[in-house]
Amino acid sequence: MTSPHIDPDPQGHQHDHSHSHGPAAPVSKHLRKVIAAVLIPFAAAVVVGLAVLWPGGAPPHERTGVGFDRQTQQGKVVNVDKVDCKEVNAAQMPTSGETTPPSGSGPGLCEKATVEVTTGHDKGRTFVEIVQPDAPRQLREGQGVVVAYAPDAPHDLQYSVTDVNRKFPMTLLAGIFALVVVAVGRMRGVMALIALAVSFAVLTLFILPAILQGSNPLLVAVIGASAIMLIALYMCHGLTARTSVAVIGTLISLLLIGLLGSLFIGWASLTGNTDDSTGLIHGLYPHIDMSGLLLAGVIIGSLGVLDDVTVTQTSAVWELHQANPTMGARGLYRAAIRIGRDHIASVVNTLVLAYAGAALPLLLLFSIAQSSVGTVANSELVAEEIVRTLVGSIGLVASVPVTTVLAALVVSADRTGLGAEAGAPAPVRTGRGRRRRTKP
Repeated sequence: MTSPHIDPDPQGHQHDHSHSHGPAAPVSKHLRKVIAAVLIPFAAAVVVGLAVLWPGGAPPHERTGVGFDRQTQQGKVVNVDKVDCKEVNAAQMPTSGETTPPSGSGPGLCEKATVEVTTGHDKGRTFVEIVQPDAPRQLREGQGVVVAYAPDAPHDLQYSVTDVNRKFPMTLLAGIFALVVVAVGRMRGVMALIALAVSFAVLTLFILPAILQGSNPLLVAVIGASAIMLIALYMCHGLTARTSVAVIGTLISLLLIGLLGSLFIGWASLTGNTDDSTGLIHGLYPHIDMSGLLLAGVIIGSLGVLDDVTVTQTSAVWELHQANPTMGARGLYRAAIRIGRDHIASVVNTLVLAYAGAALPLLLLFSIAQSSVGTVANSELVAEEIVRTLVGSIGLVASVPVTTVLAALVVSADRTGLGAEAGAPAPVRTGRGRRRRTKP
C-alpha cells in the first residue's frame, strides 16, 4: 500500500506533495552536519570579529564648518518678499547654501526670505536669506528648511539656509515602499523589511564607526558584510540547507571580489581620495586608509546583488531536484546553469547601468570637455567606477557556477533526505534505475 503523501505520475516519477509547493524539503542528518561544520565556525568568527572590533560609537571631533561637517538646525520660512537685487547687494549675501556669486551680477528681482530657527538653543531666532532669481533652489513661505550654524561668524551671519527639509516626502515614500513589500511578499516581505533594518543597523552602528575609529576598512567590511549576509539570508529564507548553500556561495564570491579588488586597486594606484567628500574625510581622519575604504565599498556594494543571484540559483537547483528526483548532479548543474546564464546577462547589465547612472554628471563633464574614451577611463574618478563595476561583475558571474555546483552536489548526495524527515518513506531504486516505489 502506497503512502497517501505520494502520487505516481505518468512518467514513473513520484512527487512528495507535502513539499513540492511549500518550503524546501529538509536534507539528511549527515548533510546537515557537514553544512553546520562549515558554517558554525564561520558564524562564530563573525561574532568574535564584531565583539573585538565593536567601536562603541564614532570618535568625537571639532566641527570644521565645511561641507557636511557643520552644525545644523531646523528652520521655517516665515516670509518671502521680492526686492531689487542691487538694493540688497546680492553679490555679497548668502544664497541658500550655494557658492557666492561673482560681483556685478545683472539686475533682477531677488527673494528676501525671513527664516525662523525652530530647533536648538536659538529657537525662535530669525535671520534673512537672499536668494537670487537664477539660484537652483528657490524658497517659499511656510517651507521647512535646514539651516547651518557657524558660531564663530558675525552674529548676523551665523545662520544660513543649507537645504530644504524633505523628511515628510521621504517618510511617505518609505511608507509606500513598506506597504507594497508587505502586500506582495506578506510574511516574507515583513521579514525582508526587518532584515533591511538590521542591515542598516550593522552599517551605522558597526561598519562606519569602526572605520572612523581606525580599524582596517577591509577587515571591518568583510565582518560587517558577513554579519549582514547571515542575518538577512536566514531571516528572509529560513534556517535551511538551501539557505546555507546560498550563504556559502555568497561567501566564496565575496572572497573572490575582495582578492580581485585588492589586486587591481593596488595595481591601478587608486587612492580612493578623489572628491570633496573623501578629501574631507581624509582631512578629519588622516589615519583612515582611503584605498582600503574604496575596497570596502566594493565588497558592501556587491553583497546585495550577490544575495539575489545565489538564492535564485540555489532555489532553482532545489526545485529541479524536487521535480525530478532521479536527476544527478551533472544534470542538475546543466539545467540550473541555463537559468543562471539568463540571470548573469540581466544582472551585469543592471550593475553597469546603475554605476553609470550614479556617475552621469561626471560623464557629462568629460563629454563637455570632448575627452577621448581613453582619457576618461584613465582618470582616477572614472577608473574607480570601472574597477568597482568590473570586479563586482566578475564576482557576480562567478557566483552562478559556484553556487550551482554546491547546490547540485548537496541535493544529489542526499539520497534519503527528501521526504524522509517529513514522515514519508524513502524512495527505493529498482534494478532499472527508473521506476521508483515505496515500501508498503
